[in-house]
Parts: sequence; C-alpha cells; structure tokens
Amino acid sequence: MTYKADKALIKSLEEVLDLERAALVQGDLDRLSSMVPEKEKLIGAINDLQVLESEALIRVQQKAERNQALLNSAAEGIRAVASRMAELRRVRQEFSTYGADGQRSEFAVRSTAKLEKRA
Repeated sequence: MTYKADKALIKSLEEVLDLERAALVQGDLDRLSSMVPEKEKLIGAINDLQVLESEALIRVQQKAERNQALLNSAAEGIRAVASRMAELRRVRQEFSTYGADGQRSEFAVRSTAKLEKRA
C-alpha cells in the first residue's frame, strides 16, 4: 500500500471515531451499532500496515481510548437504569417497614386493587 493510501485509511478511521463519539454523547446507541462493521474493517486494514509509529496513529489511539471511556460510562449508565427499574418493580410488589425492634418486615402487595360493590 502507498503512503497516501495508508494516510487515507487512518483519516477514515479518525472520522468514524469522531462520528462514534458524537453518537455516544448524543446517546444514539442505534447509530453506534451501524458503525461497528466499518470501524472493524478499518482497524483490520490499519493493523496490516507496516507503519509502527506515527502522529496520526497516536491520534487514532487517543480517540479510541476516549471513545472506550465513553462506552464504559454508557454501559454503566444502562446498568444503573436497569438496577433502578428492578428496584421499582420490587417496590411495587412488596411493602417493607421496620418494627420497634429494628427488624425489617415485608408485606406482599396485591397486584390489582379490587373494588367491592355493596348494595
């Protein structure tokens, strides 16, 4: 491959990483999944290059590390939301209180309230 083609590959990966960052910041997870094949293809092609060190590759590495930190934060946020939703489901299904002795007591909550009509 020529030097010009090598730079074009690196530039293309930089652009994909910039788009990935924008999608992460905006919370557009659907757009992220559509970028994966292109990103993997470019990374594979760059891995085949004979260039070991260059400013462009260092920039790409920094952008990839930045995006990885954003991805980790997004995953952490998703786990927090899932945990919170599970807690809310649990609260709707049971009622817990503490007695005078400090012991926790749990009571099941009826799933549907029933209204009894009397004549």
